[in-house]
Amino acid sequence: MPATKPAQEVEFEVLGKEKPQSAATTDPFIALVARLMDDIFVIPGTGIRFGLDPLISLLPAFGATASAAVSLVLIALSSRRGVPKIVLARMAANVLLNAALDSVPVVGDALSIFFRSNARNYELLQKHAGQSRSSTAGDWAFLLALLIAVIAVIGLMIVGSYTMFRLLIAPGTR
Repeated sequence: MPATKPAQEVEFEVLGKEKPQSAATTDPFIALVARLMDDIFVIPGTGIRFGLDPLISLLPAFGATASAAVSLVLIALSSRRGVPKIVLARMAANVLLNAALDSVPVVGDALSIFFRSNARNYELLQKHAGQSRSSTAGDWAFLLALLIAVIAVIGLMIVGSYTMFRLLIAPGTR
């Protein structure tokens, strides 16, 4: 009676319909830094990912600046990949919004976990690298909405600062 071989497992991969990314749209360094800054850790039992960005931002007077500086380096590297200028402006707006969140103690750091500007910017890099296309309506709408939001936040900060100043200087006269 001939000896039979034991069954072997065979692994296979089903390729999706996605087109492979070209070398122009991928940058391993930017991908690594974006992952480190935004989603390297997982909060156990929740599946919520976060990176070094909210942790660095906990450092007073230094953290938000250091985090934004890392993000700006990634934008500069993205510009060398042929990303259109309007998309670079959108990336900068993401960093600005994240820095604004980081400037609010504790609550801003928690919100920064969910915003993930570096991961967003890496997705924009993958989508737009090597393209010399014109700006889309979505790019301009995003920038317009962001500009309106920044103006509103600055206005609220001025009103709040003025109100706090009035309460501290003249608490008895209202």
